Amino acid sequence: MEAPSLYPRPAEAIDPRIPVPDPVLSTTPSPGLVAQLTALIGQAEAGDSEFQPAASAAEKAAAAAGAPQSEGWIAAQQALSVAVAARAPVTRAAVDLDSLGAERIQKLGGIAAADLKAIDAASAKVRAIDEREAALIKNLQDRLGR
Repeated sequence: MEAPSLYPRPAEAIDPRIPVPDPVLSTTPSPGLVAQLTALIGQAEAGDSEFQPAASAAEKAAAAAGAPQSEGWIAAQQALSVAVAARAPVTRAAVDLDSLGAERIQKLGGIAAADLKAIDAASAKVRAIDEREAALIKNLQDRLGR
């Protein structure tokens, strides 16, 4: 059995008094992510622009709807269905934003603080649009007894 060497090891040559530098934390989200977030917010805003006329038509039809199963009520239900379908771009953008963060964590093993903050801000904008549209749909459904 050979005895270990008593020569200094490489790690012993490092002066322990030298400070370890703090890692540099970026405060700017990655450019590719910013482009994705901008596109998803734009998708939600464009979807909301398409939803508003459909929602307005559904509100008018609900106001004119008669008793359940009447012609006016059926027309209001159809207008409501059109409004629900018009929400698709907003809900898709919300889902894509949620999965964007998860995908980055999976691929990269983590997510930079600036990227997470940017995703959260974009999600808040899209979520506000989504919640407003969902509340309007719920109101119409309640009015029509659905």
